This record gives sequence, C-alpha cells and structure tokens, in this order.
Amino acid sequence: MSTSQPDRELVVDGLSIRFGGLTAVESMSFHVAKGEILSLIGPNGAGKTSAFNAITGYIEPNGGTIAYRGIRLNGLKPSQIAAHGVVRTFQKTSVFMGQTAFDNVLLGLHLASRQRPLAIIFALPSVAREEKELAEEARRILAFVGLEARGALLASSLPYGELRLLEVAIALAAKPRLLLLDEPVSGMNPSETASFMQILARIRALDITVLLVEHDMKMVMGVSDRVICLNQGRIIADGPPAAIQSDREVIRAYLGERYTRAQD
Repeated sequence: MSTSQPDRELVVDGLSIRFGGLTAVESMSFHVAKGEILSLIGPNGAGKTSAFNAITGYIEPNGGTIAYRGIRLNGLKPSQIAAHGVVRTFQKTSVFMGQTAFDNVLLGLHLASRQRPLAIIFALPSVAREEKELAEEARRILAFVGLEARGALLASSLPYGELRLLEVAIALAAKPRLLLLDEPVSGMNPSETASFMQILARIRALDITVLLVEHDMKMVMGVSDRVICLNQGRIIADGPPAAIQSDREVIRAYLGERYTRAQD
C-alpha cells in the first residue's frame, strides 16, 4: 500500500499490536482520505483504541507502518506526531480539573506558542501581544464548541458532557489537520449528542479530517462518510454507512438484529 497517495492523509499498512500473548490488532490496513469523517466501530476489545494509541505514538506497534502525508509516524513521540498535525482526544476525559475551562484551552494554545524562553523572561512586547492574541483565540475556541459561557468555571465543576466538549476544545487549540476523537459523545444525552454532531460538521468545515471511534451508532451513521468495523483485531467491513448497516457479518459481530429492525 502506498504511503504517499495525495488523497490519503493517513495510511495504516499491516498494523499489528500484541500485549504479551494477546493480539489486539492483526495485520490491519486502512486509510483516511483528506477531508473525510471515518469512523471505527466494533465490540469492546476489537482493537479500536489500540489502533488510536499506535497512530498517535502512545504505544509502539509490533508490525506494520503508519504514515501521515507521507511522513512515517512509527517511532515518533506523541508530541512529535501532534506537531505534524495529528491530534487526539481520549476515551477518558483528560483535562486539568483544577484550572478553568479558559485556562485549559489557553494552555493548549501555549504549547504552539512562537515565543522563545528569553523573550518571555524579559517580557518583550511581542510576548504581551501574543498573550492577547492567544486569549482571544481561546475565547473563540470555547464559543466554537458552545462553552463560551463556561470559560471562568473550573473544569471540575462542569458536567461530564461539557468536559467532553472541553477536551475537544483543547485538541482544537493544538491546530490539528487530522483529529482523532475517541468516544467523544460518551456520557452525553441525546440533545448533547445532536449538538455535537453539528460541532463535528463545523470542524470538518475548517478543513480538518476526522477519525472517530464511537459506540453511538445513530451518531456514527449520521456523520460518517465511511465506516470501518473491527472484530477481534481485524477489519471485517469497510464502506459507506448504508452498506455497513446491512452487512450481515457486521450485524452478527456488533450491530445485532435489534439495531437493524430499529432502522426499518
């Protein structure tokens, strides 16, 4: 599989991940096209989060290659991968609970700051200018995810659904070109999920490609251009949502007949 085809932002070729004697992912190959929303679905333990962890450098795969825009990601640290524009959220919310929502986003923006340490130490005018720009950008990002009224609140005081939105805001602060979302609507009610689907459409409008892991099938089928179903570490189906919903192997392994009947 080529790692440099222009429409393929991310190319995963022959990915294998093992933990001791357990095989989490076996010879997995797929790509994410520029500008698309691709969802990975499957039962718990199917290998979805393991694949995410390998792509973003949190675990080293046992085999295969991972390339983003032709750049091999194998062996790079998570911070190096993020610097290439590949940014992720986590299955469990990862924010600084003792900081305000605003400061959480501002911290994410500071990681991409252009200022040098000496400029900060000597309080050069460029530092104050950038601080003002970053504060404005943090407010814009909070408004983008619907948290503009929550900026002054401690993260620890936010309900779980808003914490998930805050994590997305922090990821957006890192200026991703490929955004990996790991169960972003976990714990959200139907109204919050519907709102997040609208946010996802706006993220796409920013020319950000999205790779999504999610168990909410209504959301997955409503936002995805393409869906890949995993089972026991292998891809069992890859196609548009309509094809995935009617795939008999996917129904047996994951969706179930009850889901199919609910769609009729």
